[in-house]
Amino acid sequence: MSNPLRALLEEPRPSAPPVRVRRDWALLAAVAVFAVLEGVLREDLPLPVLSVVLTVALAPLLLWRRTHPLAVVVTTFGAIAVVDLVLVVADAPVLDVYTMLYVLVLPYALFRWGSGREAVTGLAIILVPATLALVGSWPGVAPAIGGVGVLVSALALGWAVRTQQDARERTLEQVKSEERVLLARELHDTVAHHVSAIAVQAQAGRALAATSPSAPLEALEVIEVEASRTLAEMRAMVRVLRNEAPVDYAPQPGVADLERLSGTSPAGPRVEVTVSGDVAALPAAVDAAVFRIAQEAVTNALRHARNATLVDVRVAGDQSTVSLVVRDDGDPAPADPAPDAGFGLTGMVERAVLLGGSCQAGACPGRGWAVSATLPRRVPA
Repeated sequence: MSNPLRALLEEPRPSAPPVRVRRDWALLAAVAVFAVLEGVLREDLPLPVLSVVLTVALAPLLLWRRTHPLAVVVTTFGAIAVVDLVLVVADAPVLDVYTMLYVLVLPYALFRWGSGREAVTGLAIILVPATLALVGSWPGVAPAIGGVGVLVSALALGWAVRTQQDARERTLEQVKSEERVLLARELHDTVAHHVSAIAVQAQAGRALAATSPSAPLEALEVIEVEASRTLAEMRAMVRVLRNEAPVDYAPQPGVADLERLSGTSPAGPRVEVTVSGDVAALPAAVDAAVFRIAQEAVTNALRHARNATLVDVRVAGDQSTVSLVVRDDGDPAPADPAPDAGFGLTGMVERAVLLGGSCQAGACPGRGWAVSATLPRRVPA
């Protein structure tokens, strides 16, 4: 078996297909109405009663075309094949219902939502009634080529949409993975700092033991605190570092570095940064996450906010959390945001969730776009 064919047969089904949406019911109603109208108004329709009954009877299967694509194709095209075969044997005219064109949605759904094996099996079944229709009433070379072209187009469109969605999902997973690696790097810095402090205290306690009997006890108290914090950070690092990747251990910016983002862009709005409340002594991972989320949100605002004059960055801390809000005053955002902005948002949300917090983004009432995040002061174990 060739590699492309094997790859096709091993292709799994896409995850979480939508069950039913409003347009499915609208499509079903339209098929029923147009089938009845065609049966009543079209004078040259062969076997009008059978044509309308078959068309309307098979239409409800459209509701299951995403969740059970192969079963729907087998039932629909199998029924059509049986009816066409009986009509050919009886030397009766083959059904020619214009409304029956809705079945082209099924090949699309088969290649969009089915597995590789389902797609190959369903295609073989589709070819049976297609061949019988051509044999039973040969329309000529040009119409036959046109019909085959329409069928191939439906299959190709389904596969193209599927491939595009798979590529987007892979990109989103890559963004999440990169955020986990960055977070693990920042946690490594914190753990290394704590371990160094433990080593220094142990050396100091041993050096002063002869002259100050209380020095070892004080050193042990500091070591206990540092060890507890180190264990918490290590647990968090193990939880988020799920795959190996090259890691750069350079120091990471934090809340104190947010002023880097302020100022006026040469071709965009000015950026104002306000920090209030208690933001001292934050865990390194949280400290770096605040900066990274703010940086990504400001970058998105400078790139995508239309006619904005101000990007307002506000950070506030209390005893348990640190909150961040980045808001611009641009025109109302389009219904479909830029893809790169969506990937950036995915990274921000992933980073916040891994630290036990949350991050949301959306349009503000009236004008502008806002990104808000809330992070705990303690990294979850």
